[in-house]
Amino acid sequence: MTQDRFTGVGLGLRRPHLEQVARMESHGVPFWETCPENVVGDGGRHHRLACAILDRDPVLTHGLAMSVGGYDAWDEDYLRGLGQFLLRTGTPWHSEHLCFTSVDANCLHELLPLPFTREAVRHTIGRAKELQARLPVPLLLENITYYAELGVPDMDEADFITAVLEGADVGWLLDVNNVYVNALNFGFDPKEWLSRMPLDRVAQMHIAGHRKFGDLTVDTHGADVIDPVIELMQWTLAKVGRPVPVLLERDNHIPELDTLLAERERIQQAYDRVLVSTEASHG
Repeated sequence: MTQDRFTGVGLGLRRPHLEQVARMESHGVPFWETCPENVVGDGGRHHRLACAILDRDPVLTHGLAMSVGGYDAWDEDYLRGLGQFLLRTGTPWHSEHLCFTSVDANCLHELLPLPFTREAVRHTIGRAKELQARLPVPLLLENITYYAELGVPDMDEADFITAVLEGADVGWLLDVNNVYVNALNFGFDPKEWLSRMPLDRVAQMHIAGHRKFGDLTVDTHGADVIDPVIELMQWTLAKVGRPVPVLLERDNHIPELDTLLAERERIQQAYDRVLVSTEASHG
């Protein structure tokens, strides 16, 4: 399975939909994204259903708890299982979050921001290189939402992400909703921010819904994607200048599959309009 097979708008494979998806001969979803932590080493009916889908359909993998920016030792047993899983699925890359998720081997079940400091850049580059060396496919790192800075920064988020991606020589999973949410909370222009970034490293994108709580906007993955975020996706795809897979995330208030497929199709149409425009301008 080659990387160029992954275009269009895919969906996250979630437990409420496993039985229905496993029975569907045609669903129109170009690829699924799955979190290995939910499958590796698991067992039972849900495990069998997930594996049947992953063996049948194109798959991208996205980790939740590797704590790339943390200090805990790697779980070597899990890494061995992960490597086997990545080869089984045929994913062209594996993504993790640019953050930390554990302290003293205790999983915090949150994606927590790293300090935007030169020391954190050096540390995270080293960790990303170590992880890449243990994986059988290229590593991507994803930008996260954050709601407070840790300590006094040496740089802003854009410079921090760029320094890590380029220093570790890894790809970027660009979450456009995370950029949009951070822009609302910290008062910057998301397009200007993206214009500063190494868009040549973008291999995949995420898009999702969010919710406002007073003056704070939270990346909930629990609502429909709003039009301004779809427009930001389109603008970014045009800037990237090539088709990259976009993943529609929905992790809370998960609707019926038909409703989610309809939203996927709406975003797919927006995606297709950009490709037509880009191809016309290059022609």
